[in-house]
Amino acid sequence: PPPLQTTKDPPSPSPKMMSSASNVLVLLGSFLIVTSRGNLSHDRSQPTTQDETVVAGSKVHLRCQVEEHEESSLQWSNPAQQTLYFGEKRALRDNRIQLEKSTPYELAISIDNVSLADEGEYTCSIFTMPVRTAKAIVTVLGIPRKPQISGYKEPLKEGQTARLTCVSSGSKPAAQLQWEKGGRSLLGKDPEVAEDSNGKTFTVTSHVEFDVAREDNGAEVTCTVRHPSLPKSATSTTLKIEVFYVPVASIEPQPTYPREGDNLRLLCDGQGNPAPQEFIWRKEGVDAPLTVTQDNMLLIPSLNKSDSGTYICSATNIMGTSEARYNLAVNA
Repeated sequence: PPPLQTTKDPPSPSPKMMSSASNVLVLLGSFLIVTSRGNLSHDRSQPTTQDETVVAGSKVHLRCQVEEHEESSLQWSNPAQQTLYFGEKRALRDNRIQLEKSTPYELAISIDNVSLADEGEYTCSIFTMPVRTAKAIVTVLGIPRKPQISGYKEPLKEGQTARLTCVSSGSKPAAQLQWEKGGRSLLGKDPEVAEDSNGKTFTVTSHVEFDVAREDNGAEVTCTVRHPSLPKSATSTTLKIEVFYVPVASIEPQPTYPREGDNLRLLCDGQGNPAPQEFIWRKEGVDAPLTVTQDNMLLIPSLNKSDSGTYICSATNIMGTSEARYNLAVNA
């Protein structure tokens, strides 16, 4: 009889071999997942859209495209999941929403006169197996209202502090306010931002303070609103401030170089705000004021040497008094 043959069990894999095999399986699994995700990301039946930002009151365009429609139609729905268009068929009775283009590969619609209520996530769907969707976020910018400046009611006195406030409401996102005086920037305090009652827009408030000088009389102070909804232009409000200050008196002789026998006119000018209400002439060393022919003019007829001396003009307004001196030396 043939010799008996013994069979041996196959050798058990070593821990090292098992570890290597496990690594291979893990690597293979990872590869399959990555490949699957890669195929999904390049799914020809996956619709594509893009987010849109639009100014309130204007028109927004929504476009959805697909490379392979699989004999199904595209559909747009709004943030409330109400169908707007299914292919070329209107589903929602809103005349603002219009069909721009409908093909098996593209569905484009527009929404006119967009309001803040139209903001949100719009969905483009294609009813394949499974259903595929793409989102488009519509952001609506709220246009800020014309700014209003408060805090100035009456003329300021030289040296006083002007305290002005600028307010603009209705912006989304919150607007920026900028100050200028006489064409130069003014640094305001940190703005205050408050949510409007509609819960969507904002009111922005800015305060500015500055000490006024006589050079600021007639200066224009401007508050300007800057916002993404106003890319090419800004809206602003301007006010003109008035500053009261003490007059600066000066004397002008006519003729400039008087001689004995001339008729001399001395004109007193007072540059102040308000304009001087009173002019007083006197001669140094003489107690009584001199007689004037007009409010601000002193006439000295037929000059002689006894008229020589220092003449003083006082110009007065509600802010105070200023004096000017003129030395007269009569020459033959």
